[in-house]
Amino acid sequence: MSLDLWLQNYDATCRLAQEIAENIHERNRQQRTGGNPAKINMTLRASLQKLKQNIAQLKESLLRASSSRRIMQAEADRRQNLIDDLLTKEKQLNASFRGDVTEPEPSRSTLMAGGAAAGGGGGGNPWLINESEETKGLSFGEIKQQQQRIIEAQDAGLDALAAVISRQKIMGQDIGNELDEQNEIIDDLAHLVDKTDNRIRNETRRVKLVETKSASCWMLVVIVLLLIAIIVIGVWPV
Repeated sequence: MSLDLWLQNYDATCRLAQEIAENIHERNRQQRTGGNPAKINMTLRASLQKLKQNIAQLKESLLRASSSRRIMQAEADRRQNLIDDLLTKEKQLNASFRGDVTEPEPSRSTLMAGGAAAGGGGGGNPWLINESEETKGLSFGEIKQQQQRIIEAQDAGLDALAAVISRQKIMGQDIGNELDEQNEIIDDLAHLVDKTDNRIRNETRRVKLVETKSASCWMLVVIVLLLIAIIVIGVWPV
């Protein structure tokens, strides 16, 4: 499940919870006016079961995304808080359906409970929270747009962070490539130094060999000259 799909499913779950709250409000109204709520009770049971399944799917998909590190830990924590809010609201809805709690008066702050655009228009909601000063005086559509802008800003922040990480990765790859090229140059220099050292050693051996041969030749010349001198002295008349 992609991150955009996760948000879409979360919004759909919030809308389902809003619909359940409105149906509970309508069921209670029918009970007060002597109507027959049997049909709406059957619808509510099915909707509550569907709500439970949707929340379980959201938890499972978030766990997969978090464990595979497709989202950052801060975003995973934020979405876990949204799921916790949904679980609390589910319990409150079930309690309202069973008649364990008194249904509050309808309030337009239904959109404020989800933390993201929950959509779906007005109506009573048994799991409402107190409305903040920032949203007082705003219509449902304006509240929904405000929450959607918040989500878009958060997504834009994540996109910007992903872009920075991507650039850092590219820079790291470029540095790695540059190091590889430098290592190749160093290897070539080391090979050239080895070849030069071998050539110097060979030339040194040749020079020593020539020196040895030159010394031998001079000694031979000296011996020949001494022999000639001895012969001359021996045959020279006294």
